Amino acid sequence: MELFWELDRLAEVAVKVGLGLQEGQELVVTAAVEAAPLARRIAEQAYRNGAALVTVLYEDEAITLSRFLHAPEVSFDRAPGWLLGGMAEAFQSGSARLHIAGSDPNLLKDQNPERVARANRARSLAYQRALELISTHHINWTIVAYPHPAWAQAVFPQLPQEEAVRRLWEAICRASRLDQPDPLTAWAEHNRRLRERVDYLNRKRYQALHFKGPGTDLWVGLAEDHLWAGGAVRAKNGVTCNPNIPTEEVFTAPHKDRVEGHVRSTKPLSYQGSLLEGIEVRFEKGRIVEARAERGGEILERILDTDEGARRLGEVALVPQSSPIAQSGLLFYNTLFDENAASHIALGQAYSECVQGGASLEEEERAAKGLNRSLIHIDWMIGSAEVDVDGVTQDGRSEPLMRAGEWV
Repeated sequence: MELFWELDRLAEVAVKVGLGLQEGQELVVTAAVEAAPLARRIAEQAYRNGAALVTVLYEDEAITLSRFLHAPEVSFDRAPGWLLGGMAEAFQSGSARLHIAGSDPNLLKDQNPERVARANRARSLAYQRALELISTHHINWTIVAYPHPAWAQAVFPQLPQEEAVRRLWEAICRASRLDQPDPLTAWAEHNRRLRERVDYLNRKRYQALHFKGPGTDLWVGLAEDHLWAGGAVRAKNGVTCNPNIPTEEVFTAPHKDRVEGHVRSTKPLSYQGSLLEGIEVRFEKGRIVEARAERGGEILERILDTDEGARRLGEVALVPQSSPIAQSGLLFYNTLFDENAASHIALGQAYSECVQGGASLEEEERAAKGLNRSLIHIDWMIGSAEVDVDGVTQDGRSEPLMRAGEWV
């Protein structure tokens, strides 16, 4: 279905704000086949801005589902290493990376969770080298969104498909600041405000954050020499990019061994075609020792069994309830949006940018500072209007940071 407005604006924001694409740079784009209209506009915009080559890799969910319905058992321990390794080669050589988010959040809900977990692990292993280059900001990269019809129906189940797609597209445009008179200027101002918050938190040098709310009493110790980040970042190649379009968060690295207490999710987590709701976990010495979910519990357990780092945190992020995404009142069933509606934590891999000099540290040095390592990085939401957050100073005093989900 051809969409109605602002495709060119989103393509321009993706290329100029999201990627900061440089003249002569190559670009690798991944997307569902349904997102082809946006992928084409992004390719055109990239070439107009001097891209040397744009390569688009499409995924077809019908084929993904066919695998789970008909493939032999050996399939679920395989991944296209030749393809994912080739992507790593492209990133190592300086190609930028753009992903167009938007998929069916319920695609694999009726499939064997053990098979889903095996397939995800195989892909994570094969993608590890490429993910390392992305997570350490070796290159400029970004994610934008397109309204996949099945995604739209999940968000607006009461509407006919065409109207649901239209409504989701309008929500994407608002969240991505395309409704502003000049989206590029709007993004520059938004990045400035996020930078002010980042600078404030970096000056405070909190040793921990304390989350308190219904089902939640969680102490998140922060990594040694941690740094807060948010909005635009400068990649190792010198290019300034916005990794997420939209974004409302400021975030840093927890210390992998210093998380204590229990926490309950405040929004569902859509992960690899499955939906997890009512997640509750308990931490001891940084590690999840108890876990359950009202829906998707088997998937959760298999996520946690991915590797040792999957039971530890790699990110903690603060998002106010005044975020436009929170104010929309929508549950997007998509982490790119839902994580920007609420404060959240992430299981798995930490970002090296979140400690001083992290990009130049060896893996052992990163671990000594408390940075977690894992094949996964999965954000899930723990903030709401009922959750308060305190910063814990170096001398142990608690200072209010957020009350009822809003900055103090």
